[in-house]
Amino acid sequence: MEKLEKPRILTPQRLRMLHQSLARWYAAHGRKDLPWRNTDDAYAIYLSEVMLQQTQVKTVLERFYFPFLTKFPTLKKLAAAPQDDVLRAWQGLGYYSRAINLHKAAKACKGKLPKTVGELVALPGIGRNTAHAICAFAYHAPVPVMEANLKRVLARIFAMEQLNEKELWAHAEDILDRKNPFDYNQAMMDIGATVCTKRSPKCSQCPAEKICAGKETPEKYPASRAKKTEKIRKKRIFILINDKKQIYATPRKTRFLGGLYHFIEMPDDAPTKGAKKLGDVRQVYSHFTLEAEVYLCHPELAEGSLRCLDSARHDKKNWHGGNALAALPFSAAEQKILALLNSYLSSLRKQGS
Repeated sequence: MEKLEKPRILTPQRLRMLHQSLARWYAAHGRKDLPWRNTDDAYAIYLSEVMLQQTQVKTVLERFYFPFLTKFPTLKKLAAAPQDDVLRAWQGLGYYSRAINLHKAAKACKGKLPKTVGELVALPGIGRNTAHAICAFAYHAPVPVMEANLKRVLARIFAMEQLNEKELWAHAEDILDRKNPFDYNQAMMDIGATVCTKRSPKCSQCPAEKICAGKETPEKYPASRAKKTEKIRKKRIFILINDKKQIYATPRKTRFLGGLYHFIEMPDDAPTKGAKKLGDVRQVYSHFTLEAEVYLCHPELAEGSLRCLDSARHDKKNWHGGNALAALPFSAAEQKILALLNSYLSSLRKQGS
């Protein structure tokens, strides 16, 4: 990696002072009670890093980390599990490609994580930061990490209005405490999460204040991105139910939500003759918002122009009874659709009683 010229603030004396200040701050204020900081199990640390991508610590800790480890206590157990079981355990956490890649990586490394950055990034779904985090936290290797909060800390220390990945990694290498990479990296992340916050940062409490070039106008670094216009995707969702009261659902083969089961999705002008409208669902994703009308119909009663129903009529594999349907991995949108279905079926049972 090409080295940038070191700013004057990075004299050996100032770096030593920074490392000492960070160590004292972490000892007093660090989130040392987080479970993935109190283990040397590389798999548990790897799992936490993957779960914490795009997801808050509170959500991971309260709902997903321990249940997932209970179901798949080792990387070998994870590798041996069916993908549907892995996705089911991940259900509700979102960004399901993370779970698929976690499963693929477990199989690829045969249940034992390698110990070098180069070998780790060769595994499915493990990028540079995740590889560095595993090495720094599981193996105490002298490498920096680079998650979202830490990028903001570096941007302010070096007064970077634009986040340039090459420059960020170069600066991270320059100020790394190579003698104590575990506490140093954890401290930098905690500072970003609790002190050097996006809005109203507490600069006077920051152990990096003395070397911070952006402390006079911290909210200037990095510059805010222009908000993108929200994209709305309107669809009609058809739940097929046969004479045996089985529901048709198939696993997605697309990259987005790949592996999760879904119902038949059609354009918002698809014909609805012979179908019963159950309601509407709305689901916000990172790059668009889904707004869908939900219909229930028997495959033989649906209007003939719904050509995609033909394959469902002859598909013997993907019709699911109540218990089997409930065990399938679904996205949040599909779970809302299921809630509409269950509410409707429940009302029918009450009417018939």
